[in-house]
Amino acid sequence: MSRVLLFTGKGGVGKTTAAAATATLAARSGLKTLVVSTDTAHSLADALGVHAATEPTEIAPGLSLQQVDTQRALERQWGELRDYARGVFAELGLDEVTAEEITVLPGAEEVIALLELREQASTGLWDVIVIDCAPTAETLRLLALPEALDWHVNRLLPVGRRLLRTLSPLIRRLAQVSVPEDHVVGAGERLHRGLLEVRELLTGPDASVRLVLTPEAVVLAEARRTLTSLSLYGYRVDAVIANRVFPSEGADEWRQRWVRAQALHLAEVEESFAPLPVHTVPYLEAEPVGLDALAGVAEAMYRGSDPFAPPSVDPPLRITAEGELILALPLADKNEVDLARKGDELIVNAGSYRRVLALPAALARRSVREAALRDGFLRVRFEAGGPDD
Repeated sequence: MSRVLLFTGKGGVGKTTAAAATATLAARSGLKTLVVSTDTAHSLADALGVHAATEPTEIAPGLSLQQVDTQRALERQWGELRDYARGVFAELGLDEVTAEEITVLPGAEEVIALLELREQASTGLWDVIVIDCAPTAETLRLLALPEALDWHVNRLLPVGRRLLRTLSPLIRRLAQVSVPEDHVVGAGERLHRGLLEVRELLTGPDASVRLVLTPEAVVLAEARRTLTSLSLYGYRVDAVIANRVFPSEGADEWRQRWVRAQALHLAEVEESFAPLPVHTVPYLEAEPVGLDALAGVAEAMYRGSDPFAPPSVDPPLRITAEGELILALPLADKNEVDLARKGDELIVNAGSYRRVLALPAALARRSVREAALRDGFLRVRFEAGGPDD
């Protein structure tokens, strides 16, 4: 299996540089490496100092870059769905250009990049795959998508297929639009399966997320929330990278003020994210562009540690032999965590994020006895009896 590393952080903190530097180090360590971006800004090639390619292209010994050709990948991944949607809009009287614009799905580029990532991981060609993700808010929405879509598809698709077959003539006559045929519904099912495979890959034992931040109050606050949210959705975070740290040596008074302020924030970072390692990168004299400059960033960032070892952190969600459900919610505020039970599902809210957990059969038949958030873990205990209403 490939070692998969995702880099995310607030916009402008240097996550692309951290991802490109890590990929450069992997290749120079003898690991066959692919670096790809899900960020629509596509600044990864600029950081590497090369031209982007739509297929994995070797840009240095052992290092390949891919910038996904969204248009071509869209046609391959859900061309039938889009063709059907365009046809329906045309039947409703919209012109071809308008129908084309409406059928460009929001967030499609990021989703397609993840599906392409899954295909590359399945080839077995790569020892390491590095992903330069979009800024945190977009990344969280994207990583929550596969499980959310699964919830809807499992409930709606079987019923929908039966209804479509039964009501097709009526819909065609009253609404005067075509009903999707089986091959179109099948394309939706393939897309659904593909996204579930992406989630399985990114939450698996060989994948982890690295949070990139700068030692500033606003950035640190967002990074804390991101750690909680990533854990809620089942993604491992194995390290924090503190970028643009001012060196204390030889600093004038203006820089000394920055050094003192950053030192306070770095102490907060160490305390907040313990026991995760915190890798620091100094504020450089020039923008690190190109492979040699990025290799220097990686050397400063990891300082001889092995950034490609399997993540040592436990999966965020575990169920013990005694039937206790344990969900890691590091840094979560107890006042912002809420738990609800609906049938065989457990609904967990942490701040503005929600996850619906389908309980295994052994727990789905039992009621919740108690739930408590302690030391960054939500612990849910069950007892014999039927599930709560």
